Amino acid sequence: MRKYYTRPCNFYYGNYAKNLINQRKAYSLAGRTDIAFDQIEIFTKKKKRIIKSKFLNISEIKRLDGKSALLIRNDLKKIITIRKKIKNLKFQKPQIMGVLNITPDSFSDGGLFCTVSKAKKQIKSMIDGGASIIDIGGESTRPGSKTLDEKEEWKRIESIVVKFKKNFPKIILSLDTRKSYVMRQGFSFDADIINDVSGLRFDKNSFSTIKSKKKPFILHHMKGAPATMQNNPTYDDVLLDIFDFFESKIKFCEKKGFSRNSIIIDPGIGFGKNLDHNLQLLSKISIFHSLGTPILIGVSRKRFIEHIVTKFDTSDRVGGTLAAVLYGLSQGVQLFRVHNVKEINQGILVFNKILNTN
Repeated sequence: MRKYYTRPCNFYYGNYAKNLINQRKAYSLAGRTDIAFDQIEIFTKKKKRIIKSKFLNISEIKRLDGKSALLIRNDLKKIITIRKKIKNLKFQKPQIMGVLNITPDSFSDGGLFCTVSKAKKQIKSMIDGGASIIDIGGESTRPGSKTLDEKEEWKRIESIVVKFKKNFPKIILSLDTRKSYVMRQGFSFDADIINDVSGLRFDKNSFSTIKSKKKPFILHHMKGAPATMQNNPTYDDVLLDIFDFFESKIKFCEKKGFSRNSIIIDPGIGFGKNLDHNLQLLSKISIFHSLGTPILIGVSRKRFIEHIVTKFDTSDRVGGTLAAVLYGLSQGVQLFRVHNVKEINQGILVFNKILNTN
């Protein structure tokens, strides 16, 4: 495992960012011209934990030497490289993934969209609200949930998936599943991308199934399994442990001939993390840019919001969700998985307009 880690920070936005990039006073983040940075934070790890961090400005970065220099420069190259589009999804502006749970027991919307007519109506509503991806799942992976039989899972979503591309040909169809059987069935009806919350660890055939069809996927982090993941989760250092997990998985995929450009990473907020873990990940989310992949966060209606707001909690938690989304947006996160698509899109559009007015 590596000893040094690189996080871009001190961001600028809009025309000011563009001017700094043109003057070589700042670096472009992921090839974007509307967000730039002129500092990096270097974490040094010893015995599996961060022992210190230091900030370097752009002139100091250029003068780097010693053992850390090559690694940090390689990280920097990944940070600034433009993210190639996946399907018709471009990452030069924030994108929204709409959540559709066709389950009786999901934590916030279980049972609401289990008929074809209700599901189709919800899909159209999310697309009209600004979603460019719809993520369809037939198995709840809420804390404490049990594994569902693969054929029952497919049966729940089959009617929607079969007709999805006929009804919504320009929208990316994502399957939220841990099972290669469901993946294969979905691919038969032109599913575009796989969102496996187990990080391809639940089913040994998942990776080969995805690779055989040359499909992109979301590499998600979850500690343990849904039934037990919130039973006192522990890490040596949550930020670095999850970074190491992603780096190891991406290298494995590349060795097997799978392109890094077909992977989106999701640190799995709420999946085997307590409040402190979630806050550490969100506050330092920009470290994951040095993996060279688009970043997705799923903060919608998550319980960590309740833990912060306590008596001010609401059923849809749209305020807390939006706050976390906008912070991620300011850190260059490209993709947001949410339930309240129109409300979150409204917040993104206004926030982005403010950021880019200068």
